[in-house]
Amino acid sequence: MTELLKGKPVSIALKKWIRGKIEAEGTDPSLAIIMVGDNPASKVYVGHKIKAASEVGIRAELIHFNTHITQEDLINKIRVASQRFDGLIVQLPLPDHLSENEIIKHIPPEKDVDGFTPENLGLLARSTPRFISATPLGILLLLHYYNISLAGKNVVVIGRSNIVGTPLALLVSRKFSWANATATICHSRSRNVPEHLRNADIVIVAVGQKHWLKSEMVNPDMIVVDVGIHVDDDGKLTGDVDPKVREIVKAITPVPGGVGPMTVAALLFNVYLANSLAKGIITDVEVVINECISFLKKEFQARFEKIR
Repeated sequence: MTELLKGKPVSIALKKWIRGKIEAEGTDPSLAIIMVGDNPASKVYVGHKIKAASEVGIRAELIHFNTHITQEDLINKIRVASQRFDGLIVQLPLPDHLSENEIIKHIPPEKDVDGFTPENLGLLARSTPRFISATPLGILLLLHYYNISLAGKNVVVIGRSNIVGTPLALLVSRKFSWANATATICHSRSRNVPEHLRNADIVIVAVGQKHWLKSEMVNPDMIVVDVGIHVDDDGKLTGDVDPKVREIVKAITPVPGGVGPMTVAALLFNVYLANSLAKGIITDVEVVINECISFLKKEFQARFEKIR
């Protein structure tokens, strides 16, 4: 029977750990969320982030600008806001006249809790992470909560974006006790993707195409993580993975309720890090991730015992 790797219990456990650390350290982490325009989906996501932040003791503030703000003005606003908050994110997408790459480059790396700046991506590549992009970090923590080890596993990542695919492949392949996988990235120019999938232990699909991963591409020993979110013909949320895949694989994250809750919780983890790194309370992020994973595994065991 296929195991559902639900994100909600993991996000609850992660937020419990973050709240406990903030209370124990007596800190007051803060997050600025910069939003341009009135994208309905962005409004919903921002609302989720602000609510989740309040649950763990993080002060989150929305800084909203109208659609017509110029790139120069937005960069200046980011510069000013970064002086008042421990962490800062720019809610994507941005209006067409604004360059996401240019805007992100002007977020101070030590405040970049989305982990999008070149410096933070480079630190991950050098195995000295500061902030890891929230979705990859959330996936890593989710897998460990369910006692799914990455060491020695063949992990195939479908998608090479700078937000998910590329940092995720870097993350799982680094020489950390919680990583050590063999990572393969497949993308739109990859040849014979089913051949790459044949020996995969874990498949992470972040291609942005509804039902891209088909049932004939998987086997009963696979673990599948679905990062996609779409609306199907019936108006229901669905992912990058065809629903028929659930009938075959060993384990899979549901959509909705899988990766989504973990992305928000992992962002809060980074805000906590930003505050504690700035204060000198934390000096080694790898050690903190180890501590967090140990806590999550204990929470899973306690939940399992309670259910049993």
